Amino acid sequence: MDEVFLNLFRKKMVEEVGWDSRKPGYDGLVEVANRLMLKSPTNSHTKEAAVRILRSLFPPMLLQLYKLLIAPIQGGKVAAIMVARVTAITCEWLMGPCTVNSVDLPDGTSWNSGVFVEKCKYLEQSKCVGICVNTCKLPTQAFMKDYMGVPLVMEPNFSDYSCQFKFGIVPPVPEDDATLKEPCLDICPNATQRREFAGNINVQQCPKA
Repeated sequence: MDEVFLNLFRKKMVEEVGWDSRKPGYDGLVEVANRLMLKSPTNSHTKEAAVRILRSLFPPMLLQLYKLLIAPIQGGKVAAIMVARVTAITCEWLMGPCTVNSVDLPDGTSWNSGVFVEKCKYLEQSKCVGICVNTCKLPTQAFMKDYMGVPLVMEPNFSDYSCQFKFGIVPPVPEDDATLKEPCLDICPNATQRREFAGNINVQQCPKA
């Protein structure tokens, strides 16, 4: 099933980008994601394209029914817990080992609507803050809220490549989101190229974040 999910996701991404990598498997998927980010004129265009890819993976009626019938139950608790469990079960091919955990809500209660990714394969392979933020974090948060009715915060850790999903929690505004202020990773291939062209300047913030 991992191979099926990988091939489907890559196929949808290639259709959006209009280009495919010669590399097979996961390495090729990451190259296509990088092309998606680099070819987009703005970060917003990248995010919108990634949202379209996510939407294309689901039957439209399924998303509409989930948002209409499931999302409102118990103030969103049922939908958030369901999505967390499905994410942990079906997305290990993309992110690596992950487990459902408890998250604290602003009102002081807690739900088992979190997913902790031990070491995100997507971030580890891409080595890029911009790819993480613009093709994964921001579009996934937008997709979950706009098309499934479930707010989501994703908190990637760029030091150990872990990531915490918090379904049921509204994300901060961009100005308050520390992830968007992250510097480029030292091993980022795109940052290396920029430093070479710009005379090895110190990149304080990822321009794609």
